[in-house]
Amino acid sequence: MAELANCSRCDRLFLKGTRSICQDCYQEEEKAFQTVYQFMRQRKNRQATMPEIIENTGVDEELIIKFIKEKRLLPSEFPNIGYPCSHCGTRITAGDLCVSCREKLKKDLQQYEQKERKVEEEREKQRTYYMFDD
Repeated sequence: MAELANCSRCDRLFLKGTRSICQDCYQEEEKAFQTVYQFMRQRKNRQATMPEIIENTGVDEELIIKFIKEKRLLPSEFPNIGYPCSHCGTRITAGDLCVSCREKLKKDLQQYEQKERKVEEEREKQRTYYMFDD
């Protein structure tokens, strides 16, 4: 059953089903996608970069990034498209973080877990109860 919600783009009230935007905004996004896709399908434009796509199509960068994240525009077909890593800004084609930021995060998490283990071991040592009988 659909619920009543505000469109995340235009803030109009609509019945929310599978999309978080209203039908009018969805139609606009589809039109923008078709514009970008038609531009990219031309052989001479397959190597276009993000600024070139924006300049030639007039479509917002956020919308193009959304199309890439939704895998509607594939970097395997269009090798120069990508979007910035959410941490450092390096151009990536999948996920939210680049390889180096993912590795750094992984390393930081491992260090945190090691510290937590040491703290827990210290707590266990302090909880030990010794009783001596004479």
